[in-house]
Amino acid sequence: MRVKQLFGRLGIASVILALMLPAAVQAKGSMADESIYDLLVDRYNDASQQNDEGVNPLDPYAFNGGDFHGVASRLQHILDMGFTIVSIGPVFSMETYDGSRVLDYGKTEPHFGTEEELQALVDEIHDKKMKVIADFPLGVVSENHVWVKEGKLKFTPAGDGVVRWDAQDPAVQKELKQAVVDFVSTYGLDGIRLTNLNGFGTDYLNDLIQSVKEKNPGAYVISHEVSDAAFDLQPNPDRTEALRQSFIEVNPDSSVLSRFLDNPDNEPVQFDDLIGSRFTYDIVEKRMFPPTRWKLAATALFTMPGTPIMPYGTEIAVNGKEAPESHPLMNFKTDMELKDRIADLNSLRNQSETLRTGDFNILHNENGFLVYTRSSEDETWLIAINNTDKTASVAIPAETIGQNKKLRGLLDSDLIRESDDGVFRVVMDRETEEIYIADEDKGFNTPYLVATILVCVLFLIFLILVMKRGKNREAQNSVTK
Repeated sequence: MRVKQLFGRLGIASVILALMLPAAVQAKGSMADESIYDLLVDRYNDASQQNDEGVNPLDPYAFNGGDFHGVASRLQHILDMGFTIVSIGPVFSMETYDGSRVLDYGKTEPHFGTEEELQALVDEIHDKKMKVIADFPLGVVSENHVWVKEGKLKFTPAGDGVVRWDAQDPAVQKELKQAVVDFVSTYGLDGIRLTNLNGFGTDYLNDLIQSVKEKNPGAYVISHEVSDAAFDLQPNPDRTEALRQSFIEVNPDSSVLSRFLDNPDNEPVQFDDLIGSRFTYDIVEKRMFPPTRWKLAATALFTMPGTPIMPYGTEIAVNGKEAPESHPLMNFKTDMELKDRIADLNSLRNQSETLRTGDFNILHNENGFLVYTRSSEDETWLIAINNTDKTASVAIPAETIGQNKKLRGLLDSDLIRESDDGVFRVVMDRETEEIYIADEDKGFNTPYLVATILVCVLFLIFLILVMKRGKNREAQNSVTK
């Protein structure tokens, strides 16, 4: 790790400690407080060979072997990045690894594990103080679904081996609502994501949402599709497209980021999902360098208004135009420098209510040079992202930041003080990003001072250990010679 990066991480650690000292982190109770890591069980990690019958990791269309044990054994990876919710996708018995052809809402997919193993995974996620949600494909299932075979409910053949439930039939609505409520309740899930909503009216969806929440107070009900129903979270394609357009290449037209000014609480911040093309694919198509693109994009992902959603593999810049290419088996052995940046950003967001829900104000936005604030009565954060091919600067009036303040950079340890003419001059090298926190420019901040001393002591211990290890290595080499 480079020295500059090390000091940046130490600076972030000191701020996190300072934010934690005055009071405990508030319990998260709304989607605005959450961040979601979105995975597919089959493509995450294979830890049990007992359920690998018919598995072929070389066939992207087949089951690749991931299972509940595999996800459980890699939870620390997700926890290290600071995510508060693990989305495990569809887990019902199904014909396809991605859940597009469900066979039985009452059984788990045998390739993933048993009902008991799913429960163990949910319990393990809760033990690590994270939440867990799963997908429920509502409208389209396999033509071999158990309800279809029983002739229990009305449906319409939809071709390609699937059928579509009659969304207006009262019996269909009743059975599906009961299945959703039972699934969430049985496993103690913290929420459910409803997919394949086509044909189901707003009134029915609202009734379904209310039923889940009555049975499971505090549970989230979200959607992968735009809807008029009262979902806790649903996508906004315009905002996603604005993010992609603004970070896919250098010198973009970033004016579209004004779409974030309405600051809605029930919309995600995301660059891609597990349905369409990966953001990395589009970056490569533009002949851009993915690591640089993603560092800039990650800063926006965790500081713009809304709930961050990140598909698995983003931390290693997974590529792919469409499924199944965009759903590779996760490679935990590849370089994960981006993971550290994601962890730092998400940790700051988790500790600061202002970064999660504070007022959002764009101060400057021109051809990729973006400067904005997240502010509240308690804190002011300034985020600067220079996505241009030149050094860029902007003068921020002192009243925007506050009296007797300085801007302390956390990623590259930058420091900006108010100039004699009453402005803060933010100067950024090409394709770089920085997050500043506004600190008092005089006197002592006791929590910060304590945190800084602690970080310095830890860093000193680290240097001593490194020097000691180097001397031991030299001694061993001398003996060998």
